[in-house]
Amino acid sequence: MGFLDNLENTLNNAERSNEREDDMAATLSRATELQEIRAAAPHAEALRNGKWTQDLLTHCVTIGHSQRVRVGMSWIGTTLRLDAREKRLDLQPNAQGILGIFSVEGAITALEPVDLNSDPEALAKKWLTPS
Repeated sequence: MGFLDNLENTLNNAERSNEREDDMAATLSRATELQEIRAAAPHAEALRNGKWTQDLLTHCVTIGHSQRVRVGMSWIGTTLRLDAREKRLDLQPNAQGILGIFSVEGAITALEPVDLNSDPEALAKKWLTPS
């Protein structure tokens, strides 16, 4: 009986130890994620409320209209997603600024930093111009 009790206690301690390690790893992961969100917050705010974004949307709709393409816009968290047929542009805030993720039919074709002080028409043309 003593051997089985000892074995059971050892297994219970090992399980509790693994659970504590998992909890600590999850806590560190959440802390890291929150830190990244806080670092990206100023860029996300500028993207969401800035005049640059409104100008970009205006240029995208204008260019899309001339090509008979509907440009859809949606916010996914802090990411601005633009869709036009098979093309997609995600503007994703991070600690360094805004990252533009260009994709066609779900495959990423380019990643590039986006400057909110630049000309939004140039980005709209780059994204919507047929290749």
